[in-house]
Amino acid sequence: MNPEPVGAVRTQTKLVNAIDKALVARGLLAPRLLRQIEAEALVDTGALTLVIPPNLVEELGLRIIGQQTAQYANGFQELVGVTEPVEIECEGRRTSVEALVVGTEVLIGQVVLELLDLLPDCKNQRLVPNPDNPDYPVAMIK
Repeated sequence: MNPEPVGAVRTQTKLVNAIDKALVARGLLAPRLLRQIEAEALVDTGALTLVIPPNLVEELGLRIIGQQTAQYANGFQELVGVTEPVEIECEGRRTSVEALVVGTEVLIGQVVLELLDLLPDCKNQRLVPNPDNPDYPVAMIK
């Protein structure tokens, strides 16, 4: 296993099948059937969005709704699956996004950080709320 990069930020997350959650809210699915998992995620500011490994996609019962080209740090590109919406809850904040299906661990990229209004604190290896909005996420519209 590769050593952890200095200042790497990891955080506990809850991943929920957003379609299941909507069905539960509408009374069309029993709450006990809601598929959700707890997972440790690596905050990757070089990644664009949420990345989930195939085994967790299967555990959450997420459908693959398309493909997207992913480019890695070494320049290699490949087509990867894109899931239907998954809700991610992290540091008491939550949002729903499609996820890329690849790799062996959950990665939280820039789009998710923006939606949650969280910032990586590499020195203390944690996520922190945007100091301008410490109590809840604020979406910027300009």
